[in-house]
Amino acid sequence: MAQGRNGLQRVQVLANPGGETCLERIMIMVKKRLADIATIILGAFLFALAVNLFIIPNEFGEGGVTGVTIILYYLFQWSPSIVNIVLNGLLLIVGYKFLDRQTTLYTIIAVAFNSLFLHVTEGWTINSQEPTINAVFAGVIIGVGIGLIVRVGGTTAGTVILARITNKYLDWNISYGLLFFDLIVAFSSYFIIGAEKLMLTIVCLYVGTKVMDFMIEGLNPKKAVMIISEKQDRIAEMVITQMDRGVTVLSGHGYYTKKQKEVLYIVISKQEVSTLKRIVRSIDTAAFLTIHDVRDVFGEGFLDISK
Repeated sequence: MAQGRNGLQRVQVLANPGGETCLERIMIMVKKRLADIATIILGAFLFALAVNLFIIPNEFGEGGVTGVTIILYYLFQWSPSIVNIVLNGLLLIVGYKFLDRQTTLYTIIAVAFNSLFLHVTEGWTINSQEPTINAVFAGVIIGVGIGLIVRVGGTTAGTVILARITNKYLDWNISYGLLFFDLIVAFSSYFIIGAEKLMLTIVCLYVGTKVMDFMIEGLNPKKAVMIISEKQDRIAEMVITQMDRGVTVLSGHGYYTKKQKEVLYIVISKQEVSTLKRIVRSIDTAAFLTIHDVRDVFGEGFLDISK
């Protein structure tokens, strides 16, 4: 804070090395939080919509707490929206210590809006009489809904909390951990909905898991390529000049020959694989090349990790 010649105090604005002021950083954080909350609300709406449009009218089962609420609805006609918020609230009280503060807040928002939308969309219908198609579409919509919620750091409570716990402590994939716990609940509904509806429920859960897996991890698929060649310098130069891609050089050696080698590591899109193969083939037909699937690539030339 400095004293001006006119006697008024002037406040110096502090900035970080990147040039952003504290206020700008706060605004960026607020915008991100609002965007996350909007995504969670959309995901909660889609989840509730799938339940009321496809699951309950076709007498399918479901996994997790939603599956329990549906079973109770079939047996006693209890409102899914009320049972959902009560059971999820109890699970959240028990399992909140396994979640960080932001995840807990986002989960509360997701559960509240999911229960609200279960009530709002209760009377909505769709004119579709084909059970298999309904099961597939239910899985797709549920997968997108839960995927949106989990992608921004929230959960729908219930078995998603268990899936996140197993991901944290056992390194299980979240979507497949969720499928494991959901199947336990789904199979218990056999005595209520019968074998045929249970099979369609499993189809719905599987489709939902694959869609959710794509939503969480697969929106940015790329290929990672490793090249071992005696002519690595020429290959690297061609990749940089012709493909405008960066090349990382790793040091390695052959275990049998003990000969030192330089390994090229390159991340490219699927569409660029054929171009890279052509470059390598034109320079060194004896080159050793491996291609791996990678997801969510951040950094220069790809996605900005700060967004």
